[in-house]
Amino acid sequence: MSVEVFEDHSPDVDITFTKEDLRDVVPHDNDPIVVSLVTVGRKVHRVLVDQGSSADVMFWLTFNKLQLSPDHLSPYVGCLYGFAGDQVEVRGYIDLRTTFTDGVASRTEKIYLVVNAPSAYNVLLGRPTLNKIGVVPSTRHIKVKLPSMEGMVITIHSDQKEAKKCYENNLKNK
Repeated sequence: MSVEVFEDHSPDVDITFTKEDLRDVVPHDNDPIVVSLVTVGRKVHRVLVDQGSSADVMFWLTFNKLQLSPDHLSPYVGCLYGFAGDQVEVRGYIDLRTTFTDGVASRTEKIYLVVNAPSAYNVLLGRPTLNKIGVVPSTRHIKVKLPSMEGMVITIHSDQKEAKKCYENNLKNK
């Protein structure tokens, strides 16, 4: 277990969800929030916003698809356990500039623990980054909002079709 202390340098912005945020939402049965981010200059799809995860995880397959070198991984001391209590192989830690954008405003942070485990997702965005940058997810609205460094609110919509496919594929892998 570890405790990381961080200073919140995010602008103080009010983040709210309104009826307007529901306008583009297709009625759903508790779909997960699955978004796209930009890392290493490439758009990465199938990013699960996972409030249950104690780590920000990039899967080994994604790491390889981004053509990153294992030489850039820093050693990670510790164990990571999956939802079912099974230990997950951690390959290392890497600080990758990752951009959250809605096309109008953006914010870039460095994140990722790289693990070797099967997943329908490319990345799990967990509590460390969600809390660090002030992400406010809404499962009802199937989107997330966060402050940009300029004090604007960034709204990232979930891809509902991709979320359903990932969820179904994840069930098949179990």
